[in-house]
Amino acid sequence: MHEYLNFYIDGAWVEATDPTTLDVINPTTETPCGRISVGTMADIDRAVTAARNAFSTFADTTPTERLELLESITEAFKKRQDDLAHVLSLEMGAPTRLAQKAQAATGLAHFATAAKILSDFSFERHEGGYQLRQEPVGVCGMITPWNWPVNQIACKVAPALAAGCTMVLKPSEVAPLNAMIIAEILHEAGVPAGVFNLVGGDGPGAGAALSAHPEIDMMTFTGSTRGGVAVARAAADTVKRVTQELGGKSANIILDDADLSRAVADGMGRMLLNSGQNCNAPSRMLVPAGQHDEALEVAVSVAAKARLGDPLAEGTTMGPVVSQAQFDRIQGLIQAGIDEGATLACGGTGKPEGLETGFFVKPTVFGQVDNAMTIAREEIFGPVLSVIPYDSEDEAIAIANDTPFGLSGYVSSGNVDRALSVAGRLRTGNVHINGAQSDFRAPFGGYKQSGNGREWGEHGLEEFLEVKAVFMPKIA
Repeated sequence: MHEYLNFYIDGAWVEATDPTTLDVINPTTETPCGRISVGTMADIDRAVTAARNAFSTFADTTPTERLELLESITEAFKKRQDDLAHVLSLEMGAPTRLAQKAQAATGLAHFATAAKILSDFSFERHEGGYQLRQEPVGVCGMITPWNWPVNQIACKVAPALAAGCTMVLKPSEVAPLNAMIIAEILHEAGVPAGVFNLVGGDGPGAGAALSAHPEIDMMTFTGSTRGGVAVARAAADTVKRVTQELGGKSANIILDDADLSRAVADGMGRMLLNSGQNCNAPSRMLVPAGQHDEALEVAVSVAAKARLGDPLAEGTTMGPVVSQAQFDRIQGLIQAGIDEGATLACGGTGKPEGLETGFFVKPTVFGQVDNAMTIAREEIFGPVLSVIPYDSEDEAIAIANDTPFGLSGYVSSGNVDRALSVAGRLRTGNVHINGAQSDFRAPFGGYKQSGNGREWGEHGLEEFLEVKAVFMPKIA
C-alpha cells in the first residue's frame, strides 16, 4: 500500500489541513493500492502563496540556470523511472512494457526535450523599432488526467520551469501516486522551494479552488471537455489564461489506394494501446464501402491477438480500464452501438472470460457504423473501434470533420501527396500519415471542443510566456 497523506508545498511535505483521505483503487484487483489526502481550499491557498512568493526570484533566473535545473531533473528522473512504471501498473492498469517504455518514458522525454528547446530559445529580439520580450506568465495552476499521467504532468511542468514560471499541480485523484514520485524527483533535483507545489484531491474541491484562485495567472488543464468547461468558467472571473487539451473522436481515413491490411492493423493496434484510453485514439475508421468487410476481418483478427490480464504478468498486452465508472460508461456505449443497429463483429458487453475481477473490457469492433450513431459521436475512451464505410474521398473528409472534436486525424494512402492533401482538409490539430508516430518537438493540441492552446515542443513553451513590446526612440 502506497500512502501519500502529505502535500508537497514550499519545498517540503506538509500535513493536509483536513484528515479526509481517499483510496486509490487498483483496477486489476478492485482493491486499494494506495491512499492520499483530499485537498481543500486552505491547502490550495497555501500552495498558491508559496508559488507566488517564489515567482519573482525564479522568474529572474537565467535560461542557463533553468537549463541546468532541467538537466538535473532528467538525471533524477532516470533513477526513479522503474518506480514510476510500477505504480502506473498498479494504479491505472498499464502493462509493464507500456508502463516502462511509454508511460514513464514520455515524462523523461518531455524534460529532455524542454532542455534542448531552452538551450536554443531566444527570449528577446529586436523587431524594427521595438524590442520583443517573452516573459514568464506567472503562477500556473495545473490539473492533469489519469490516462497518461506522467506524460501530462511532464509536458506542463517542464516548459513551465523552462519559462521561469512557478506552479501548483493537482493530479487526478484516480491515479495520483505517480505524481507524488515526480514531486520527489523534482525535490531531489534541486527545484527551489515554492517553484513546484502539489496538492491532491478531486476536481470539485481542489480543482475548482485552484481554477478560481485570484493569485493564479494561468490554468492548464487536460481531461474531459466537460471538465475543461468547468475550469474555464471558474477562471473567467479573474481573466486567467486558460489552455485546454480535451477530448477527441479522431477519424482514421483509409483511402482506396492504401495497403488496407497494414492500415487497418495499425489503426486497430492504436485502439488497443492503453486499453483505448487515449484522447487521440483513431476510434472512427473510415474505409471505402467496397473494402468494408475485408477491413472488418483484419480488425477482428488484430483484436483477437490482444492478451488481456494482470499488467504485471509477462505477456500481457492489454490491462483493465482505470475504474468502475469508466468500465460502466464503456459498457453503456457498447450497448448503445448494438441497440442502434451497428454490426458487432467482435467483443461486446461484459467482461472477458476468466477475468471476472478487474475492470477488463473486451476488445470490440463495430461495422456498418453510421456517423450519426452514439458510438461515432461520443468519446468512448476504451478499446472500441467503429468502422464507417464511405463512397468518395470528399464524403470521407466530410464524415471526418462532422464531429464537435478536432484533436487528431489519421490518413493512409499509397500516395503521400494525396494523403497530405486530405490532411490539409481535416479540422484537427494533428494528422498522422501512413502510421507516422508523434514527435515530442511538435505541438500537440486540438481544434473545436478538443481544446485550445498547444503543448509539447517550442509551442508548449510559448504557452507559459507573456509577450511584451518595448518601444525605443530612434538614435540619430
